[in-house]
Amino acid sequence: MKALTLRVRSAALGLAAVGSLALPAFAADPADERGQGSKESDTGAVAGIAVGALLGGPVGAVLGAGAGALLGDRYHRQAQSSAALSRDLDQSEAERARLAHDLTQRTGSLAQAQARGEQLDTALQRTDQVGLDVAFRTNDDGIAMQSMTPLLKLGALVAAMPQARVRIAGYADPRGADAYNEELSLRRAQSVAAVLSSAGVPAERIALEAHGKSESTSPAGDLDAYALDRRVTVRVELPGAGQVASRE
Repeated sequence: MKALTLRVRSAALGLAAVGSLALPAFAADPADERGQGSKESDTGAVAGIAVGALLGGPVGAVLGAGAGALLGDRYHRQAQSSAALSRDLDQSEAERARLAHDLTQRTGSLAQAQARGEQLDTALQRTDQVGLDVAFRTNDDGIAMQSMTPLLKLGALVAAMPQARVRIAGYADPRGADAYNEELSLRRAQSVAAVLSSAGVPAERIALEAHGKSESTSPAGDLDAYALDRRVTVRVELPGAGQVASRE
């Protein structure tokens, strides 16, 4: 009787040992820490032992433990995959929302720029006084500080309208030789063109003219009238509009 009891205990211990070795083979998850199974596989193993023991005794307990661990591990892996897919979907949705927001902002900025361009175009088409005159001292081609701000503003306006061109004409008072005054009036026109270029107006949209003293009508010795002769006129023109302004 004692011998039979010892054999039964030995068999039970052997089956338990086999079961304990079999569980990690089914329950281990590469994503888990080394030496630890997933919670789902452990739960499945315990449930398998209980069901197997009820249905098949010690052998059924071992087989049930293995099957339960395998099913629990599979569930654990599926849960991990679903969580990863959910995170990827959330990230994709966030990126899509960011791109949509950027596109909306860019579209709004473009629309505003187009609207401003149309407003400037309309303003030029409705007026016949777009331009200015720049005065100079005797025998000088330097631009006075009070003329710089209006020139820069006009240059910014022209730069914003690709179809607009600028005609710059230089003049001189009647004193001095014709050749010298023509060269002086050209230098004055070039000084004004340099300011407009610094405001963004391309050189190919600027036309220069040098009239010298040829158009002076000042009486001899009239210094006040001479001051009006020493000038550069700046006129903005649109194709087909026939606009040549004359604002002082």
